Amino acid sequence: MVNSHSAPKRRYLPTSPFGPPPEAPPVEQYALHDLVTHDKYGLGRVILVEGDTGVVIDFAPMKVRIMSPFARMSKL
Repeated sequence: MVNSHSAPKRRYLPTSPFGPPPEAPPVEQYALHDLVTHDKYGLGRVILVEGDTGVVIDFAPMKVRIMSPFARMSKL
């Protein structure tokens, strides 16, 4: 049986011989009219920013809402 939920985050013990886990990289910030590229949809332009939770991108024939952490998208 495969467990579909993610494993709990392990806590760091100060007495451990191993260092603390690396910090997560900061979430990319997008602004209105930024040009972006997406692995699935290609080139697009940001038309709406929904705070840190998501953005709406205009990819020529369609508009797509992409939620944070924007793993497959990068700013040009």
